[in-house]
Amino acid sequence: MEHKIFQKIEQSAKPDFSNIISKSFDLYKKVISEGIVHSLIGLAVVIPFIIVIYIPLIPGYIDMAEHLGETNYQPTFFEDVAPAMIVVWALVVVVMSFIMQVLNVSIMGHFLKLLKNKDLGTNDDIGGYFTIAKTHFSKIVILTLATTGIALLAACACYLPIFYVMVPLTLVIPLFVFNPDMSVGDIIKASFKLGNKYWLILFGIIFISSMISSLGMIACYIGIIATMFFSYVASYYIYKDTIAFDAHLIE
Repeated sequence: MEHKIFQKIEQSAKPDFSNIISKSFDLYKKVISEGIVHSLIGLAVVIPFIIVIYIPLIPGYIDMAEHLGETNYQPTFFEDVAPAMIVVWALVVVVMSFIMQVLNVSIMGHFLKLLKNKDLGTNDDIGGYFTIAKTHFSKIVILTLATTGIALLAACACYLPIFYVMVPLTLVIPLFVFNPDMSVGDIIKASFKLGNKYWLILFGIIFISSMISSLGMIACYIGIIATMFFSYVASYYIYKDTIAFDAHLIE
């Protein structure tokens, strides 16, 4: 039996570009402190990943720095490392990247649920920052594999299709967070169905909100902590103004 959300997408209202951007500003002003906290937690999740990637490479970089300017110098550090160690390091990086992605999706989902409470004045239990990761770990991993695969296929096709798939792929997380009962296949299918229906408007909203989210980099990159979650507010309103909320579709 087809999930109810597909009927809701069929009956969905056309999103209003200016209205969504305006409402996103209004709501983000109310949740900016929470947005900063979520950004900092997300940053804390990334730090161990960076350490795992770069710490083993430091001796090689030091060796190259010591011989900087030597025209006949040939770096040997990476040649001296056993192939087995490189394979182990690569596997650790892959595993860590999936764990990091699961945790980041959980943090983003927590923020989306918080936005719903703030916007609608509800007091629904939104759990902790990593509750979604605990309850839907495997589903997030499969979603990550699916979306990564789609993005890679689009990138391989001369990069132009990436502009097309970025819209439905942006809708995947809100659809998952507010409809955790849906299968991975239905989530992907619904995201493309909604994305195709209003692609041009949604592309404009996503592009502008992403630009606004990046404005914090002007302040020596530190300001990104305060602006990066703006795009998630816009994603929330895209979902609300098209699919809308239904008690039967929310966990």
